[in-house]
Amino acid sequence: MVFGHPPEVIYGIVLVVSAVLTIVYFFFSDVLDGALDAVDHPLFSPQLILSFFIVSSAVGLLAEWYTDWASSLILWLGIGVALVAVLLLHFFVFLPLRSAEASLGYTDADLEGSLAKVIVPVPPDGFGEILISRKSGAVAKAAKSLRHEEIAAGEEVVIVQMENGVAVVAKHDPYHVSI
Repeated sequence: MVFGHPPEVIYGIVLVVSAVLTIVYFFFSDVLDGALDAVDHPLFSPQLILSFFIVSSAVGLLAEWYTDWASSLILWLGIGVALVAVLLLHFFVFLPLRSAEASLGYTDADLEGSLAKVIVPVPPDGFGEILISRKSGAVAKAAKSLRHEEIAAGEEVVIVQMENGVAVVAKHDPYHVSI
């Protein structure tokens, strides 16, 4: 008996309260993350703390229902299983997700030095269009010739520099090596 209640009731209350708090955190995590930044350690994140209480109370509740073990042994079993589950969740789910949040965007400076294919011919003193293939997809950009020469559609070019969103390109010669 804990506070005059059987352990099953305590485990059930902790389970329900933790589940409700998890749902509330899911909807209001952006607001709550700023308020809960006091402890800035990834192992003390609200997701992991709530997961710990859910797993430990669920294990405790099931063990109380289906075994005749001592309540203290069941408590330690729940804590142990929850620690293992939370560590696995942290290292195999949350850490990879945190590092995968990198943006798929790019800046114009990132495009300099990239290879592209001309899709609209570039006249000597005008603008054409190039297609740049990237891991995140393909992007089309306006282009002008570096040496004021005509570049036909289908040719491969290298982006020498970006000027106000316009790519300054030169014909790409894969066999030309300058030392």
